[in-house]
Amino acid sequence: MKRSLSIVILSLTAALLVLAQLSCTNPQDNQSASTNMATPEATVDTAAIEKELLRIENDWPRVMKERDGQAVRRVDADDVHLLSWDGSLATKEEDAKFIETGNISAESIQMGDLKVKVLDKDAAVVTGMITIAGGKGKTKEKTVDVSGQYRFVDTFARRDGEWKLVASSSVRVLAPGTPSASPALKASPSPTASPAAKASPAAKPLPTIRPLPTLAKPSPMTKTTPHAMKTVPPAVKPAATP
Repeated sequence: MKRSLSIVILSLTAALLVLAQLSCTNPQDNQSASTNMATPEATVDTAAIEKELLRIENDWPRVMKERDGQAVRRVDADDVHLLSWDGSLATKEEDAKFIETGNISAESIQMGDLKVKVLDKDAAVVTGMITIAGGKGKTKEKTVDVSGQYRFVDTFARRDGEWKLVASSSVRVLAPGTPSASPALKASPSPTASPAAKASPAAKPLPTIRPLPTLAKPSPMTKTTPHAMKTVPPAVKPAATP
């Protein structure tokens, strides 16, 4: 009995010593230990994400050719935001029905310049170009030619383990006009040489001027007028006073 009691006392003593050591341990050390024991965050598999999104993008020519509306419904998110190159907006169901009814057709559709930007394990952006040859798009009013090149930006998000298109926008590429070459300037015609001026005929020498003959008689003196010849009468002297 005493032996059993001694064992119990020793066990209690050991337990108290362990508790004392735990209470003296730094809380930060305990937190670090807990952090190290946590499951490390999964690494983003960029290559797998790029492969899946490129598969989705490269399937669009087939989807449009075969009018596969169900494929559109699988890829488009329920709240997808679709902005077309002409400024129009569309919902998921409008996008699917547009494909199913064959409102867009083309002789060939090619995807090109595809690039994937992985943001994290659940978000990515794809940019690229789609080239349409012999394309026709039907609207309620008329059929328009949609041939040409288009740049697009597609934003994807992983939801419930599947990649969904949450936003898409495109813009038509306008090929710059090739300036026409300026017509070659015609050389100005050489100025016609002025006809050589004819030399003036040599002036004939003037005849020698002969001196005028001397007048034999001098001109008669001019007569003065009678009025000019009159003189003023002399002043009358005053009479002497007696």
